[in-house]
Amino acid sequence: MNNRFNGLLDSARLWARQPAAWISTQSVSARGLLTAAQSILSIFGIAALVMACAMVARPELASDLAHALSGQPPAPALVVVAPPLSELMEAPAAQPVRVAAAAEAQPSADEKALMGSKKQQDAVTSWLSKRYRVAGDATNMLVSTAYLTASEVKMDPLLILAVMAIESGLNPFAESPMGAQGLMQVMSKVHTEKFQEMGGVQAALNPVANIRVGALILKDYVAKGGSVEAGLKSYVGAGAFETDDGYGSRVMAEYQRLKQVSAGKKVPTITPPVLASAPVAKPQPTTVASNDKVKVTPEQLAGL
Repeated sequence: MNNRFNGLLDSARLWARQPAAWISTQSVSARGLLTAAQSILSIFGIAALVMACAMVARPELASDLAHALSGQPPAPALVVVAPPLSELMEAPAAQPVRVAAAAEAQPSADEKALMGSKKQQDAVTSWLSKRYRVAGDATNMLVSTAYLTASEVKMDPLLILAVMAIESGLNPFAESPMGAQGLMQVMSKVHTEKFQEMGGVQAALNPVANIRVGALILKDYVAKGGSVEAGLKSYVGAGAFETDDGYGSRVMAEYQRLKQVSAGKKVPTITPPVLASAPVAKPQPTTVASNDKVKVTPEQLAGL
């Protein structure tokens, strides 16, 4: 009897333990599934991030993927074929016309004499570089630009260089409190139309544009004033005043020094300063009465 009772008790205990074991087993399985899901999602996230970076680096992959998902065939790639070398080396048919035009555009003997030789330009470059303490390569670029501009606008390059020297000391980034800018200290706000073909007033500090516009302005003032002295007076903004405070005299003195340097003479790079209050002998402008005003011809202006 006791044995039967003990057997029933053991059976009851076994049946009581089975639900707890089953619940424990199901809990372990759920945790495993959750961990596996998290791992899979992490893998998909990393893959998506890598794919996004690849599409940013190579946009054509995004286009190919879009076409693949939509079922449309990708657009054919454009094939660029270089022309044969023989075609590139062939001379154009209009070459004789260009040669003739170039022959007509060759400078005359007077213009060649005005532009001077390479030796003269080198002498002017060396002297200006020492006088204004500017690097030789930079000075060479400025002098070459001044000579080329002078050839185009029919002016004496030494006069352009003299104005550059007095106005800015060959500093292409010089700017006055009144707004004058660059090598020639051009008022870009006043002469905006002359900068249009140069890209606008933002090119005022470009040395090439500044030299060209300044030379054109000076040429106009000299032609209107009838003399270089009158042109320089208008250029410095003193056209309506009785005197230019010696500006024209300083420019012409620097011009004479440059002429001597170009002629091969030894000119000191350091000169004593000229006091503004000191009396300066000013050459008489070549002007006459308004009814019989003499205009400076391009040939006279180029020979200054």
